[in-house]
Amino acid sequence: MINLKEIQEAKKRIKDTIHETPILQSEQLSEQIGAQIFLKSEHLQKTGSFKIRGATNRVKQAVDEGAKFITAASSGNHGQAVAYISNQLGIPATIVVPEDATKSKVRAIEQYNGTVEYCGTTSAERIPRAKELAEQHGGIFVPPYDHPHIMAGQGTVGLEILEQVKGVEVIYIPIGGGGLSSGILTAVKETNPDIKVIGVEPSIANDVYLSLKNGEITPVNGTENSIADGLRTTQPGDMTFPILQKYLDDIVLVEEEEIKWAMSFVLERMKQMIEPSSATAVAAAIKERDQIQGKKVVCVISGGNVDIATISDLLVDTKR
Repeated sequence: MINLKEIQEAKKRIKDTIHETPILQSEQLSEQIGAQIFLKSEHLQKTGSFKIRGATNRVKQAVDEGAKFITAASSGNHGQAVAYISNQLGIPATIVVPEDATKSKVRAIEQYNGTVEYCGTTSAERIPRAKELAEQHGGIFVPPYDHPHIMAGQGTVGLEILEQVKGVEVIYIPIGGGGLSSGILTAVKETNPDIKVIGVEPSIANDVYLSLKNGEITPVNGTENSIADGLRTTQPGDMTFPILQKYLDDIVLVEEEEIKWAMSFVLERMKQMIEPSSATAVAAAIKERDQIQGKKVVCVISGGNVDIATISDLLVDTKR
């Protein structure tokens, strides 16, 4: 378990690397839902997602521990973040990505001087390979979510939300392995437990939903079929899951078409390109509009790294 103090320390450690991302608003989206809707815009973050926060917090401390080589396993965003901060610190990094990784994310990793290796299609396949590489070369593996430094770094998003949106009542967070959600939950609930925090998953990548329902970590298959590539984990982390159990108020499942509609709406009406994983938070707020009427709501937009070649497959007519 992490605590609020660790997140506050992480904020100081990473402040010279990351952006404090803005809060965006859409009158049309707020009217559509019947609530004050705010978007915490991590798609405008350095490297295009929140992942730079946890990666910076972990890699900086790994270097302090004497790391000379870094590895990571990632569908793209975490890999970009690790490659970026490793390059900034002058440490070589190898990123193990799935065979179907988004091309634009792979290109970004390479542009940050990261070495790319392909392995399987799930986190259960690529994480062991990244760990193996670290052992072979005397390096340090930087996990995508299941580490206190990663969770604390991601939790700085929660601190910023509390500072930027006074009186926030509900927060929707996309959940993959649980690094972002566990960090935000800790920051928010240890500051104001009355704020309702709701996790969001694609219905075909519902490992956290099933794990919470069963009271134990429950792996699932077929998550690679979701367009929300950042949420395709097969199970929550051993470290993140207890925090989700302790603090998460609810979890909402959204369908693929709902994700596409939300992504399309934000692009069309707000002129913001967000990735499908981010759009799940907006889709959940739309789905739960009856429960959040009149409330002050933040949707965490986790990233905006979309492969230009696939955009047409992700968008739908919002007038339907």
